[in-house]
Amino acid sequence: MTRQRNDDKSTEFGLWLRHQEEIDSKRGFIATNIDYMWRNYKLKKWLYLEEKRYGYDVKFPQTEMFKIADVAASNDINYCGFHKLIFENTNPEDGCMWLDDKEITREELIKFLRFEI
Repeated sequence: MTRQRNDDKSTEFGLWLRHQEEIDSKRGFIATNIDYMWRNYKLKKWLYLEEKRYGYDVKFPQTEMFKIADVAASNDINYCGFHKLIFENTNPEDGCMWLDDKEITREELIKFLRFEI
């Protein structure tokens, strides 16, 4: 059965989707969102970035969906990958953070977002 949200932090359409028997996950249908498609239009570089808070990691079904998007985008020479950013709490100012499972500083995050590393 399609997993219901444990909060109401979705759009009305997103909540509606989860209650439709005809497209239930037991029938093979799954959906996920990508938190950020990050781009510098001057450099023409871009990437996908998935944000998780409170130390939560990306779950397996979402990881599998992200792999599909990553492979599809990999033919673009300006594509800089699919990355995950995990916050100990909620943002770079209130705890540790990890980019692709490596602890980073606020300064390293800024360099990453500027496509410098």
